[in-house]
Amino acid sequence: MNRFTKAAAIGLVLAMAAPMAAEAQNRGDRRENRRDYREDRRDDRREFRQERRDDRRDWRRGEYDNRRDFRQDRRDDRRDFHRERRDDRRDFRRDQRWDRNNRDWWRDRNDFRDYRGARNGYWYAPSYGYYRVEPRYYGQRWQRGHYLPSSYRGYYVRDPYVYGLRPAPRGYRYVHAGNDIVLIAIATGLIASVLSGVY
Repeated sequence: MNRFTKAAAIGLVLAMAAPMAAEAQNRGDRRENRRDYREDRRDDRREFRQERRDDRRDWRRGEYDNRRDFRQDRRDDRRDFHRERRDDRRDFRRDQRWDRNNRDWWRDRNDFRDYRGARNGYWYAPSYGYYRVEPRYYGQRWQRGHYLPSSYRGYYVRDPYVYGLRPAPRGYRYVHAGNDIVLIAIATGLIASVLSGVY
């Protein structure tokens, strides 16, 4: 082989080797780039998950604080509402309670809106209205130990407090009987006590 052919062969080999070397270099760089890219993506995902976790934790903590504040506010509002209601009730009851010395204490009460005074042959029960009474019971003076007839036991006193009465014991009820309020045993109608001349 002459020199020229050798030089041409070497040149050809070099010409082919250079792109192959470059290709190999590029392949190595691409592999390296892909690895870097994957690691970057993995790091990004990890940071994203961590941030989401932190955000959720902060959100939960914020929600928990909000809920706690909301519950506390509701508790305070309820307490204030009940206190005001109790005060209003106390004021109302003080103004609207039965007073033995005041014959007109009942005048502006809703449960007495139908009351027009005593009617012959009738009794009046607040919130119930007038109802017919057997002649033998009209003007009856109820006493402890007597029995209230069963037909008159259903006219319960709705708010004993208005009349200055304590809550009825278990098994007993306050009942309107004419102008009196009697405490009776529910089962038998036996009169335990009498508050007479209420209106």
